[in-house]
Amino acid sequence: MANGYYNREIFLTLEREILTLKLKPGTVVSENELCQRFGVSRSPIRSVLQELRLSGLVSITPYKGTQITRMDFDIINQIIYQRMAVETFVLEDFIRTCDTLDLERVRHAHNSMRQLLEGDAFDAAQFYALDSQLHEIWFTVTRKSYLWESIQKSNCHYTRFRMLDVVEIKNFEQIVQEHGQIIEAIEKADVSAIRPLLRRHLFGGVTRLGNLIFTDLKDYFTTP
Repeated sequence: MANGYYNREIFLTLEREILTLKLKPGTVVSENELCQRFGVSRSPIRSVLQELRLSGLVSITPYKGTQITRMDFDIINQIIYQRMAVETFVLEDFIRTCDTLDLERVRHAHNSMRQLLEGDAFDAAQFYALDSQLHEIWFTVTRKSYLWESIQKSNCHYTRFRMLDVVEIKNFEQIVQEHGQIIEAIEKADVSAIRPLLRRHLFGGVTRLGNLIFTDLKDYFTTP
């Protein structure tokens, strides 16, 4: 049981490092180095790597080794499109049903992002987490938590792409401003403003990264 628990800790550690791009797409992973790092034998490391493979985070080639998978830009585009369709409806429902307390939760989440941005100890992973927490509110209030969890877990490509936008471009102020515009539309109960604002926000990563996807960052992606 203890070994199984520790294996889970190793998996979660490596999963977090891959999703936050500490382990970058295309990086070769050494079993020997992982054994030394975590102080375990090859057996548990191979078990963890197989689990990461099933999650789409690593690829394992016999006699060649293990590599962090690259992102598929076509899949990323499709997931953004899917999220755009789903979240537009969710936000429109939120506007029709939210109360004062719900709005206060949204404002508090937004203020937390701004405070982090203006503070001395900024952390990109924390910023990413606060971003997700803000969006989660309208899914929770409209009783669409299953949809939100599906989005969060939907794909190893999209999660890393969102983090890439955060850590590479560092245009945090624009992201906060976009949230502010969405919140303003919610406060005004302006349902018609939601779709264009959300489109700009969800496709913002593609816009901000731009040609870098095909130049400086091309090694992070599969060949188009």
